[in-house]
Amino acid sequence: MQTDYRKLKSGTDVRGIAVGDNITLTDEAVLSISRAFVCWLNIKYNRRRFKIAVGCDSRISARRVFDCVKRGITSSGSDVIYTGLSSTPSMFILLKKSNFGCDASVMITASHLPYDRNGLKFFTPDGGLDSSDIDEILEIAKNGKFIEGEGVCEEKSFMDEYSRILVENVREHCGSKRPLEGKKIIVDAGNGAGGFFAEKVLRPLGADTDGSQFLQPDGYFPNHIPNPEDAQAIASLSKAVIDSKADLGIIFDTDVDRAGAVASDGKEINRNRLIALLSAILLKDRAGVIVTDSVTSDGLAEFIKNLGGGHLRYMRGYKNVIEKSKELNAKGVYSPIAIETSGHAAFMENYFLDDGAYVVTKLLICLATLKNGEKLTDLIKDLPEPAECAEVRITFSDAGNFKADGNRVIEELKTLAGNDGSLKLADTNYEGARINFGKDNGDGWLLIRMSVHDPVMPINFESNTVGGNKIMAERLLEALKGYKFLNTDNLKKFIQN
Repeated sequence: MQTDYRKLKSGTDVRGIAVGDNITLTDEAVLSISRAFVCWLNIKYNRRRFKIAVGCDSRISARRVFDCVKRGITSSGSDVIYTGLSSTPSMFILLKKSNFGCDASVMITASHLPYDRNGLKFFTPDGGLDSSDIDEILEIAKNGKFIEGEGVCEEKSFMDEYSRILVENVREHCGSKRPLEGKKIIVDAGNGAGGFFAEKVLRPLGADTDGSQFLQPDGYFPNHIPNPEDAQAIASLSKAVIDSKADLGIIFDTDVDRAGAVASDGKEINRNRLIALLSAILLKDRAGVIVTDSVTSDGLAEFIKNLGGGHLRYMRGYKNVIEKSKELNAKGVYSPIAIETSGHAAFMENYFLDDGAYVVTKLLICLATLKNGEKLTDLIKDLPEPAECAEVRITFSDAGNFKADGNRVIEELKTLAGNDGSLKLADTNYEGARINFGKDNGDGWLLIRMSVHDPVMPINFESNTVGGNKIMAERLLEALKGYKFLNTDNLKKFIQN
């Protein structure tokens, strides 16, 4: 019987419900998709047998999903190395810097999604798979024609070696074995896979990590969502930093491909502030173009320009910004980093891999080389920050035709803004409609766009004046009232609150 697995696609990953009464990431689905991955490798490399590393984060469904992945790969005549609790970035670095001899890898994770979700992320030595690659794998899984064979499985962790790679990177740049001696740096892993960073990276570098929290893996995530964007998570880390008088607090998402930070005063370093800090670190060595997603602030653009760099806002989706940065470099335009406000950051010097732990090593190198009395946040003291910013998400009453409907809304809003003298479309915009409002008319901008995957239109607001966001929201609500297929209740609530 043919099964359509396309509903499990999430960008460049496979994701679904893995726990409870309504499981979509079923044993059958995982088994078939794993076997399809082997077939896809066979087509790509014209070989029949592969050695594939498989790791997982701390989710409660990890063992069940792994058992199915193992069965799928070995029954297709390929071998498995099970790396156990791992970070997503380590599963790619393993292909580049280990002696495991693996041809590909699979990470079992659903990133920051709730505990009942899980998924699969695939790597070859060329990097993470693209959306079109996932389409091909799911089509093979649907057809159900697989390679037959018998493989073996062995267990072998890579996290100690991965940690040593990070440690040596910091030591090499700082010229010292323990460059963080005298620094207190705490980690909040949110009970995900990032707890290793305190013991295996920070302590060997000399840091005092007392006050770190939620390092123990727990797939129910009982303390807070492991997500550097989550307000509760940041508030928890901020309190821990202040209570322990730390120089820096670090927070990871579940599988450690994203990171955020909190400064010694308890103020968060994420979103525009993290991009600004990393830009300041990179641009002092060489001028280049910082590629970001579309919702970064005008203040950030001004900050990067003042550093002598270029700023290119591109489409949301970490693969999108990475590919744009790669494209620039291929054309001879130096672009050292592709980074989203979500915390996905990929450095050219690190294979353009989005790796939260690598992001933190850049901060550590900078922290270790500061002069007495200097702070990391001194590097972004000139960053203009808005008086307020917000995101509101509106939905569609008919999800079946949401892409066409949403794109029509965006194009008509562009026309409306172009004909209104009090509004101005952004000079360069790669997705949605980014509309600038004058000083007496909201004093800021809004960006309305289509969600990458879902029948949702996120709207980002930023104003230099308190109350400006609501003024812009009121103008937008008036413009949207004729579209009966839109549910604007969330926008109305935002205006009323």
